[in-house]
Amino acid sequence: VQLQASGGGLVQPGGSLRLSCAASGRTFSRQTSGWFRQAPGKEREFVAAIRWSGGYTYYADSVKGRFTISGDNAKNTMYLQMNNLRPEDTAVYYCAADPSIILSSIRQSRAYGYWGQGTQVTVSS
Repeated sequence: VQLQASGGGLVQPGGSLRLSCAASGRTFSRQTSGWFRQAPGKEREFVAAIRWSGGYTYYADSVKGRFTISGDNAKNTMYLQMNNLRPEDTAVYYCAADPSIILSSIRQSRAYGYWGQGTQVTVSS
């Protein structure tokens, strides 16, 4: 499966952005997919994930209540709605997917076999 992330940009603190991740070659419908981010000098970290079968969602504590992950089966696209953005949310955001992830590994980047190219999100005044 090929993943294409988009929607990043520059936004002021408190603002919103919506990231998109379009899949081609294979549908999301039987996979787990998620968003990770990596800030300069830091390791890649888990942001959110969704199990398309059942629609279960999972979030990092740092984004819970501010970010919402969702998916559109018809468009084969995953979204990350980010509200009340903070400067510490600044990072390159990556989408990822894999058909074979167990629940205990859902927050681990190494569990995902397919990755998009990343989109920059900068939160600054």
